[in-house]
Amino acid sequence: MNIIILLLGFVLLVKGADIFVEGSSTIAKILKIPPLIIGLTIVAFGTSAPEAAVSITAALNGQNGMAMGNVVGSNIFNLLMVVGISGFIKTLYVDKAIISKEFPFLLLSSILLFVLTFDVSLQGTATNILSRGDGLVLLMFFAIFMYSLLKAALNSMNNPSLEETSISFDSVSIDYNDDTLVKEKTNSKVLIKNILASIIGIILIILGGNMVVSSASTIASDFGVSDQLIGLTIVSIGTSLPEFVTSIIAAIKGESSIALGNVIGSNMFNILFVLGASATISPMSIDPMLFVDALFMIIVTLITYLFAIQKRDINKIESAVLVILYIGYMAYLLISA
Repeated sequence: MNIIILLLGFVLLVKGADIFVEGSSTIAKILKIPPLIIGLTIVAFGTSAPEAAVSITAALNGQNGMAMGNVVGSNIFNLLMVVGISGFIKTLYVDKAIISKEFPFLLLSSILLFVLTFDVSLQGTATNILSRGDGLVLLMFFAIFMYSLLKAALNSMNNPSLEETSISFDSVSIDYNDDTLVKEKTNSKVLIKNILASIIGIILIILGGNMVVSSASTIASDFGVSDQLIGLTIVSIGTSLPEFVTSIIAAIKGESSIALGNVIGSNMFNILFVLGASATISPMSIDPMLFVDALFMIIVTLITYLFAIQKRDINKIESAVLVILYIGYMAYLLISA
């Protein structure tokens, strides 16, 4: 029965991601918002909903290993497998804003998480804890990240291109103004239609993600696997499937900004909001073994960033390196289990 639920979850994920990418990219074009902003916000937060649900629930239930492991494991999977497979299918072209702003901020957030949880060595405490104070710090960084994105979105909407400005000026003509009104009404209908489609896509993605996670977790638990290892492997991969499917479909459709923005935005959301909210609700004790994984997360973030800044793209060879790194990481987890 669990296998059937698992397969059905995959179907919902694929279909939901296809609808969601199409709808969100259309919304971006109508509202004149850069696809990168859409990828970093709506797409990223929508596909990260399973991580939020799993980690916050796990923290409330005292399963700190699964909560932290889910976020770290998901971020590693996103950078290595999601970017790797997407870039291998079709070269990902990197937006200038990703290189100058988003990637550095993600690297900073990853390092911040590592520092906040390294209490035993840095503060001489008996245990490593992500406290409520630490959670609030992460949430404040998330607020800064959101502010910068919203400011960029508003700037792009309020500063139309020269061509768009001249069209607006010419609409003083009575006949052309009528055409403009018709176009605006048509755009409004298309906008509403795509907003509804995006919502349906998100619902399908979340339902599919939850079905995959619940069934996969049940199968894994039957083998007596620890919460931490389940979080780093089965759960993290399961909750990252929405990002995986969404970014691949976006890459196939030539939406590199959405594909990369989805990964960076999701990773930022996971660290700053998911762990921030989880720790604020219920302080989390951190297993020292997770520091190896957190350090690896920082390293792969840096590697992916270096690949991106070389030629402002991530090609097939670099993508293959990322996938091989993930295979090696999974081998390490299985051997050390």
